[in-house]
Amino acid sequence: MPLDKVRQMQQQAWQDPQGFWSQAAQTISWMKPVERVLDDSQAPFYRWFPGATLNTCYNAVDRHVEAGFGEQTAIQYVSPVTGSERAVSYGELQQQVATFAGALKGLGIGKGDRVVIYMPMIPETAVAMLACARLGAIHSVVFGGFAPPELASRIDDAQPKLVISASCGIEPSGVIPYKPLLDAALEQSQHQVQGTVIFARPQCQAELKAGRDHDWQALVANAEPAGCVEVAADDPLYILYTSGTTGRPKGVVRDNGGHAVALAWSMKAIYNIDAGDVFWAASDVGWVVGHSYIVYGPLLARATTLLYEGKPVGTPDAGAFWRIIDKFKVKSFFTAPTAIRAIKRVDADASLLQGVDIGSLQALFLAGERCDPDTLNWAAEMLKVPVVDHWWQTETGWSICANPMGIAPLPIKAGSPALAVPGYQVEVLDEEGTPVAPNQSGAISIKLPLPPGTLMTLWNNDDRYRDGYLARYPGYYLTGDAGYMDEEGYLYVMGRVDDIINVAGHRLSTGRFEEVLSHHNAVAEAAVIGINDSLKGQLPLGLVVLKQGMDRDLETIKSELVALVRAEVGAVGAFKLVGVVEKLPKTRSGKILRGTMRKIANGEAVNTPATIEDPQALLVISQALAQMGLNTPEQPVLDLS
Repeated sequence: MPLDKVRQMQQQAWQDPQGFWSQAAQTISWMKPVERVLDDSQAPFYRWFPGATLNTCYNAVDRHVEAGFGEQTAIQYVSPVTGSERAVSYGELQQQVATFAGALKGLGIGKGDRVVIYMPMIPETAVAMLACARLGAIHSVVFGGFAPPELASRIDDAQPKLVISASCGIEPSGVIPYKPLLDAALEQSQHQVQGTVIFARPQCQAELKAGRDHDWQALVANAEPAGCVEVAADDPLYILYTSGTTGRPKGVVRDNGGHAVALAWSMKAIYNIDAGDVFWAASDVGWVVGHSYIVYGPLLARATTLLYEGKPVGTPDAGAFWRIIDKFKVKSFFTAPTAIRAIKRVDADASLLQGVDIGSLQALFLAGERCDPDTLNWAAEMLKVPVVDHWWQTETGWSICANPMGIAPLPIKAGSPALAVPGYQVEVLDEEGTPVAPNQSGAISIKLPLPPGTLMTLWNNDDRYRDGYLARYPGYYLTGDAGYMDEEGYLYVMGRVDDIINVAGHRLSTGRFEEVLSHHNAVAEAAVIGINDSLKGQLPLGLVVLKQGMDRDLETIKSELVALVRAEVGAVGAFKLVGVVEKLPKTRSGKILRGTMRKIANGEAVNTPATIEDPQALLVISQALAQMGLNTPEQPVLDLS
């Protein structure tokens, strides 16, 4: 039975981490072999594979070339926004990475130095990341196009020697010049970098400042290839700043050894990817998904990774994903639920799938936000493959809960990311820190130590790591998410802890409301927030986006939605407020900005989150809420600069 096999592996990983992870570590090429798996002497700051050494770039690139696979495609670049495609073999990737690493070395970059990477979704971005790993330098990728103040704050926190950027990024709306944004950030930052490297794209020229800015192509033309530097397993590989931070940025620190072992293990165990397979994570390298499963994970497994510069819809249409899967014979595809909802909204009957051969596809994986059952079921019906919801965080770097499709595929339960992955001991705790009974809601927490590949700490801020994640429940890592576990151990993540609303003493999950609203055949997506109420404390407010072409009477739809929620959730939910909006404000990874909308609805001042996809969406929400009488246009202070 698959369920029994997964439970057995869970027990093994928890009770004998030495045996479990030493076996997993055998897939990695070590310079100094693993003798000890876990160092818990400095708990809660655990270290995996202490004393062992390796190089992550060597494991991702060089060893495959040495083994005779230099001709295999490592990166398949697909860019509908430029109308171009390019295949980069492992041999070509090795040459490009080694040469660019040599160029960085010539600029004084070495082991332990920080390098900020501010680039679009192009192969050179992966080259820059791998070149840093090759030298033992610590990279910190910041979304290309991020606003100057946000980039400046990350420069001040990481204190890099160098910033690597490109002349521009390209969005469906047009070309976004990066150099003026970078220049502004460098003027605003307190920390002064030694220089920048700019990759010139043909769509935009960048003006280089003499003595500070270096042209990528000119540097590599004169560079000597650099070899792989030996680093300790617990030396940092990268810093990644989490979305939605305020004040000082929160930089998650990832190690080299545990990261390589965990990602290599996950590629087969979770995604069922073997060497030579084609894997596609439709994300961005600015997110953790891009780090783990566009760059490092697939390359460690000697898979072909597909790097996509485009959108799920509009580049050029909602059939783009399916045609790419057909053309490049993608085996496993990973995207966010919001991407599937966007496709469903404009092509509800999947007409653009007709005549497209997706027979290579064995599974669709969804993560990045809670996946409502309707979205999962629609995708499964249209694609005729298992649709696997899995749950993890920037901090963990890989799945906390998932259906291990490569070792023991489990029955799929819509709304659940399945069981805890071996290595994670997940428990749902009440406010006193006591595990709750099955089907009872609480704070989802993970017993320490976390498995390999998870965060070591926060960059230069051990206290913030301890206070933010470990202090609430001693001996546990607090995920910040709320949910429940059923009798079989399937976890249901219902939203952030602060997405639990209190209606007249009843603690209710906004995720449950959203699940019900999404059942209505007119609704493309929904978000529910709690608004202040003098009588009941809070009341749920539903904001829905309708499917395109829906011409039914809006008041009728609203009445039906209220009735549906009351029938499914009950009168205790006091659900009566529904607004229809054109779009919901989201981060670039697809997370709905519920907290920001809640502030707007309650008349609080709002600053535009750094990771928002479309700042104008906040204005749309503000106007819609004002029409509902929940605020006035003067109340929320919307800074859309």
